[in-house]
Amino acid sequence: MYGHARQAISAYRKVGVDAAIEVADPHRLILLLFAGAQAAIGNARLALQQQRVAAKGEAISKAIDIITNGLKVSLDLEKGGEIADRLYALYDYLVLRLLKANLNNDLQALDEVSRLLEEIHGAWREIAPNAVVEAAA
Repeated sequence: MYGHARQAISAYRKVGVDAAIEVADPHRLILLLFAGAQAAIGNARLALQQQRVAAKGEAISKAIDIITNGLKVSLDLEKGGEIADRLYALYDYLVLRLLKANLNNDLQALDEVSRLLEEIHGAWREIAPNAVVEAAA
């Protein structure tokens, strides 16, 4: 009985996320990627504390996927200059720390990645899409 309710809730959440992605501008998509990575790290932290090894690994893999195939891929290394280069290197570092967290059950590594992502996420939230367009003009 509860399985059907959980499936319905999961489907609703997926539709909500899919709808948010479809209507989001590039700035909003990056914000969603940061939020998704942070949520995955939170899930990994909880799974680690509860000693649920498989769930921890899945959550860390999801965070790595978001960082590698979302945040890192979105960088324009040609136009982004030094900032893009540094973010690229930072994303590589974050992935390495997540791998270490997974292999060694390292809560401190998860916390470090979470803090670093939040710093970048916070800066990204401060950038208004209109300010970016005006600066380019």
